[in-house]
Amino acid sequence: MRVDVNGNPLEVEVLGPEGAPVMIVHHGAPGLGSRAEPRTSFGPFSDVLRVVVFDARGSGHSGMTPPFSHEQYVADVEVLREWIGAERIVMAGGSYGGFVSLEYAIAHPDRVQALVLRDTAASNAFEERARANALQSNRVQLDMELYDRMMRGECRDDADLEAGWRMIVPLYDHELTPEKVEARLRGTVYHHESHNWAFARNIPAYDVRDRLPSITAPALVTVGRHDWITPVAAAEEIARLIPNAELVVFEESGHSPQLEEPERFQRTVRDFLVRAGVLQAAAR
Repeated sequence: MRVDVNGNPLEVEVLGPEGAPVMIVHHGAPGLGSRAEPRTSFGPFSDVLRVVVFDARGSGHSGMTPPFSHEQYVADVEVLREWIGAERIVMAGGSYGGFVSLEYAIAHPDRVQALVLRDTAASNAFEERARANALQSNRVQLDMELYDRMMRGECRDDADLEAGWRMIVPLYDHELTPEKVEARLRGTVYHHESHNWAFARNIPAYDVRDRLPSITAPALVTVGRHDWITPVAAAEEIARLIPNAELVVFEESGHSPQLEEPERFQRTVRDFLVRAGVLQAAAR
């Protein structure tokens, strides 16, 4: 369904029963991501939760009204919380969606009952390690001019962003299969404007490490052992700085343990939500 949020239409899906605790999930990769991944990853929790997934401003099939800043993304989540009628939510996000989830939990601590993070970071310090990992991989032949333009937020158009994405997609999974790569590429909608905004403006200024101790909600921090772009050290840092945080490393995963080890991921999240007081043990 289309929902007007702060003057911009968002494509939103609501899964699960009315009256259940609400989880809002923010996808990653502005300009590349969409609600498709959160629907697959967090849709299974709709038996006990009311799960809200959406294409963020500038992504998927939502509107393209700027700004595409973290402040705007946080404000959009807050409107969705009000729209769904929840006093408090489980805030969840993976990769770039984790950036937004952390920023939301910092800005609205009283609205977050629990925080679920997947393969994310608390600052831009991960970029240098990610570049080194990409260069060391034998899975891809990097066009470094294209790679660096992509990471600086200087994609020329949607086709240029698509070329860069096609180049680096094989880095994301622990077990590489051509079928998974092609499926990911087929499911991507490209918006170079919001991608460029994220990488040219948002990420260079992104560092919330000094504010993580202010997060009051219990947090689950998950990461794949073989994540090339937001490595285990980034997750360890988040878990160390949030007062009530748990860290779980998925040994057989890259950047997407929720897809590579789905049964363990779902069990881990359900057990955490019981400990966090969101779910009853019998309902997990």
